[in-house]
Amino acid sequence: MGKWFKSGSPWIWMTSGAVSVCLIAVLGLLLLIAWRGLSYFWPADIYQWEMKNQQGERYTLIGEVYDKEEVPTERLLAAGHKFDTQVGETVTRYLIKTGNREFVSLDFRWILATNIISRSQPKNIAVIERSKNGDFYGYPVAIIEDGVRLTSQNIEADFQAYIERAVELNDRALALQKGAIGSINYELENLRLKSRRYELDNALTESRKTEIEAERAKLNAEYQLVEKEFFALKNEAARDSVIIRDMRGEEVVLKLDTLLDVTYANRLSLLGKVGQWFIGVGKFVSDDPREANTEGGVFPAIFGTVFMVMLMAVIVTPFGVVAAIYLHEYAKKGPVTKMIRIAVINLAGVPSIVYGVFGLGFFVYMFGGTLDQLFYPEALPAPTFGSPGVIWSALTLAILTLPVVIVSTEEGLSRIPSSVRQGSLALGATKAETLWRIIIPMASPAIMTGLILAVARAAGEVAPLMLVGVVKLAPTLPIDMNFPFVHLERKFMHLGFHIYDVGFQSPNVEAARPLVYATSFLLVSVIVALNLTAIGVRNHLREKYRSLEH
Repeated sequence: MGKWFKSGSPWIWMTSGAVSVCLIAVLGLLLLIAWRGLSYFWPADIYQWEMKNQQGERYTLIGEVYDKEEVPTERLLAAGHKFDTQVGETVTRYLIKTGNREFVSLDFRWILATNIISRSQPKNIAVIERSKNGDFYGYPVAIIEDGVRLTSQNIEADFQAYIERAVELNDRALALQKGAIGSINYELENLRLKSRRYELDNALTESRKTEIEAERAKLNAEYQLVEKEFFALKNEAARDSVIIRDMRGEEVVLKLDTLLDVTYANRLSLLGKVGQWFIGVGKFVSDDPREANTEGGVFPAIFGTVFMVMLMAVIVTPFGVVAAIYLHEYAKKGPVTKMIRIAVINLAGVPSIVYGVFGLGFFVYMFGGTLDQLFYPEALPAPTFGSPGVIWSALTLAILTLPVVIVSTEEGLSRIPSSVRQGSLALGATKAETLWRIIIPMASPAIMTGLILAVARAAGEVAPLMLVGVVKLAPTLPIDMNFPFVHLERKFMHLGFHIYDVGFQSPNVEAARPLVYATSFLLVSVIVALNLTAIGVRNHLREKYRSLEH
């Protein structure tokens, strides 16, 4: 036993065991997040309960079972609840999602199993997804087309067809609003700024004023035509309505232009539920958020996260590589160089919020404000670059991750034998040619390793971004079809901030909880995808330049 301990084998087993436990814990956490998030999109069964309250009054409740728990009977008795019959030590309590937000005080309510008279799963209960006020549960009764109530032999098929028509019209109107109307408004704003710039330069001549007015009149004429088409589409989408009988037994009229989809969850087979699950996940990834980010999708947050990280990578890589090359290849060994290295290492431990404050003060207010005064005076006092934006977020995170790239690149440079440098110089190459053709290609896998670590940290940072560019809801993406196509001054959405906003700022906690898990899993997936891409590039470079090592 003593020889076994002295051989070091126990420490090897302890280390491997600790690593295994850590891997299992991380995988377990990811699986928990994935399960809690992705199960949100699974179509739930819809129940109709016949209930009675404490006063003995009967009522109907329609909804889906969201959660359940066992509650001690003593706690319920202490809260003043009375039971008609003898109950055990615990009573089952269900959390029901009822929807119908404008007619019911709460989206979620707890009901006791002792208050349930009966429960059923009617096949013709419709789950109606709406653009506002959440889901609606009820029985379709009739269609109202242009103010006339229609009689239908198959109300459910007609209802589906009318919803699809309204959704198509709304999509066309939205595309027109984001496309032609947005472009015309952008051009009108540019004309206003152009006129203002001429005024500041005392160069607004009559000919230029006439030219600007003519162009503005042309754009306004185009706007009137597009606006007329837009309102025609919106009015056509709002033409029809549907009558739904809700759980109160009353008939409610819903405008079809506010409806997005209808599902009869109790009729779906297993294959049908799988299909609906994929549709729900697809909508979550591709749609814009709505209802204060508690419903809809997260596409702007995905786009903003990936765009900001890629912009940060483009900025941090050349600066980090140049700094590492200077420190390792050119700087003389001495106390100054040693202090610089110590400072670089210590910078990696600075709290990220400090970088955010620095980015807000230096990049946004000082550098961005100077740019506005020099190049965009016509827009003042409204800031262009003097307010938080995606470029300042990328620069702030570039500084935050710069030490990681420098240290990783220096380690790669130190592993290259000095004989390689000497051989290149002996063959007549200059030091610059040696660096460009030999040293940097051989160190490229280490550079990519530093970039992978930088991306992994930057993609999950939220605190500094809250100061330098990220917002709850961005009306436009940083990239569109308006010149110059890439708008680095715009604010953007981020998956990390979206998680914070939905999880801690949402007024509807129960509805937001699964979205927190789903967005968290999506953020982890985005980070993994970015890292796998960088790892693939690193492996390719390693194989490509392997011959240089020999």
